[in-house]
Amino acid sequence: MDYFKHETAVIDPTSSIGSGSKIWHFSHIMKNAILGDKCNVGQNVVVSPGVVLGSNVKVQNNVSIYTGVVCEDDVFLGPSMVFTNITNPRSAIIRRDSYVETKVGKGASIGANATIVCGNEIGSFALIGAGAVITKPVKPYALVVGNPGKQIGWVSEYGHRLNFENNVAFCEESGEKYTLQDDIVKKI
Repeated sequence: MDYFKHETAVIDPTSSIGSGSKIWHFSHIMKNAILGDKCNVGQNVVVSPGVVLGSNVKVQNNVSIYTGVVCEDDVFLGPSMVFTNITNPRSAIIRRDSYVETKVGKGASIGANATIVCGNEIGSFALIGAGAVITKPVKPYALVVGNPGKQIGWVSEYGHRLNFENNVAFCEESGEKYTLQDDIVKKI
């Protein structure tokens, strides 16, 4: 075993945990879940069957990651945020064959208490503010806040707000340069 598991954590035998990952207090990694290398799964987290987390994914306390979620490398999931996996749940109707996939792109961050409604892709390096409710796809590098979520700007790969002049922006913290063309941000 080349990962850390707190004694209270439950890891189902058919799950796969990458090297250097850490699973903390009272968390449950369910069957066929895949965690990449160097993931950190906080306290009281559920990773449902078939979920895929890339390498270096940080999952804060009290997060629910339901079947159908795929997170690429370097994703941050803030405290108590949640994904859904059924668009019209009913207690009396079993819909396990109707789970809807949600993809979170490389380097994206989702703030505390945010809700991601299933079927909406979160673009690479997007930043979802605390408490936001995502009801539609989020573009790469987008800054989204509110309920329902609304894009209010763009962020760099470092998570700093970008200010575009003549469709060009610089991230002062990293020295990176970005372009904005046809409502799409690209790092150059």
